[in-house]
Amino acid sequence: MTEELTVSVLGTGIMGAAMARNLVRAGHAVRVWNRSAEKAAGTGATVADSPADAVRDADVIITMLYDGGTVRDVIGQAAPGLRAGALWLQTTTASLGDVAGLAATAAEHSVAFYDAPVLGTRQPAEAGQLTVLAAGPHAGRERLAPVLDAIAARVVWLGEDGARGDGTRLKLVANSWVLTVTHGAAEMLALAGALGVDPDRFFEVIGGGPLDMGYLHAKADLVRQGRLSPASFAVETAEKDARLIVAAGEDHGVRLDVVAAGAERFRRAAAQGHGGKDMVASYYASFTP
Repeated sequence: MTEELTVSVLGTGIMGAAMARNLVRAGHAVRVWNRSAEKAAGTGATVADSPADAVRDADVIITMLYDGGTVRDVIGQAAPGLRAGALWLQTTTASLGDVAGLAATAAEHSVAFYDAPVLGTRQPAEAGQLTVLAAGPHAGRERLAPVLDAIAARVVWLGEDGARGDGTRLKLVANSWVLTVTHGAAEMLALAGALGVDPDRFFEVIGGGPLDMGYLHAKADLVRQGRLSPASFAVETAEKDARLIVAAGEDHGVRLDVVAAGAERFRRAAAQGHGGKDMVASYYASFTP
């Protein structure tokens, strides 16, 4: 039998709400908090009035918020309820500097810190099929296992020092590829339309070869079928991640021109009113409004 744990989920957007639902289904006692309480109500978990109430006496804390600054703010509010010995899975995509700062906050409260960003969007999150890129102490991993089993199909362990951010480092690298392919799909469709080319002919040409991939088809289909809402991963969040990637490159002496240009495409799409749509809505950045 799976050990029942008390789990606190701070942030119940697309990803956090799915995590909470899966944890409830797995039989854990789950408390959730979100700035917009209505987003927390549909998880089946107990909705807390404050971050401190959500984390009080929790065995495991999961943060899935917008960015590192938001996590700092919310965990600061949660601090009065933090229990020494709790395990903190920090799954928000944040900067490396934020990760180090959050790890220091955890240490101040004798909480074990795990840098654990995830790969996956709405559908794998709902199915409990995320990939977790985790770094943190061995001592708590067995206790974390029932929680990770509920939310993930795969856990990649990358080291014992969560403060170093090895999970975040790999997440930023992976997202640099994901965002590039997404923009490639969007621009391919924009150009095909402008030149009068049926996209099906493009897919016929690359079909079965090394340039073909399921992700390309999936993203292109969202545009072609007008299924950009609800978003699996929204334009405004993708822009945030793109800027984190560019900044990480700059901090380590690497210039990432493609990702930087992609961030600007996301900004333009959001400015046209597409910020809450799936990130392949960068398609609209190809056109003057």
